[in-house]
Amino acid sequence: MKAYILHKSGPVANLKLENIEDPDPRSDEVVIRHTAIGINFFDVSLRKGDYKIDKFPLILGMEGVGIIETIDNGVKDFKVGERVCYATGGLGAYAEKRVINQNCLISPPANLSDDQIAASLLKGLLAHTLITRVYNINHAKRVLVHSAAGGVGQFLCNWISHYKKEVIGTVGSDEKISIAKSAGCHYVINYRREDLVKRMSEITNNFGANIVYDGVGKDTIHQSLSCLYPMGICVNHGDASGITTDLDLNELFFSSLYFTKPTLALYKSVRSELILSAMEVFKALSNNILKPNIKISSFTDIPKIHQLMESKKNTGHYVVKF
Repeated sequence: MKAYILHKSGPVANLKLENIEDPDPRSDEVVIRHTAIGINFFDVSLRKGDYKIDKFPLILGMEGVGIIETIDNGVKDFKVGERVCYATGGLGAYAEKRVINQNCLISPPANLSDDQIAASLLKGLLAHTLITRVYNINHAKRVLVHSAAGGVGQFLCNWISHYKKEVIGTVGSDEKISIAKSAGCHYVINYRREDLVKRMSEITNNFGANIVYDGVGKDTIHQSLSCLYPMGICVNHGDASGITTDLDLNELFFSSLYFTKPTLALYKSVRSELILSAMEVFKALSNNILKPNIKISSFTDIPKIHQLMESKKNTGHYVVKF
């Protein structure tokens, strides 16, 4: 089979399309033949080396949809030929096939296409976790969402506006303002051109937001904390600009702020929670609450997608079809 192999962290040229042996399932594992996979900015961050990788070579990619081709004898809940999807099984999606534990598999509804699922499952699970598990959005009045035109950002805005909360979004260019507004933002701030804290103060009459969802990281964290109500919470769910290394706890003290950096895999480590959350994502997709802006490419286009994401010009939900 063909797979993109990363032998060391660095530029996109380090992603090498190679022929490798087909995988064999071990205890409680199945082999999936992919029909579609999702490409996420986390893949780019891993490839660049923003997060520590202990062992090379590896295959990037966190989510996919496909057909079960082979099963281990211990697999009882799934069968050969069944359509399945996943988003919490670890790395390995950038390949024609992959082996994965059955506990990570989800049976998707027939009314949703492979494209919809590959574009939405990981980002939908993350958005669901951020607004229902990390913080119950029902307790908020006003929310600030960074990267509102990005994949996770659009889903957060879709869902939070559905709950009738005021959504203020940020973008990195004026071209993305209309995308953020169509996702559900009531106000949009270009944080590269405007003073974010000052503009938030103007919009909110000096009150700020109950919660900030910050997927940008280093470039915005300190401003995010300055945009919060007293006792507000900053949720750092991504590091598109790099990992924050200079956070001073005294920044939280004077307004009794909260700060958290959640990990999706930990929140969904219990299978019942994974399935429950996935059903909520599928329901939101079916009811047109979540509206993925799907961009379809071929397997050989993965390096180009990485380059697009790294340039911060991406505005959709990127899917590779086989």
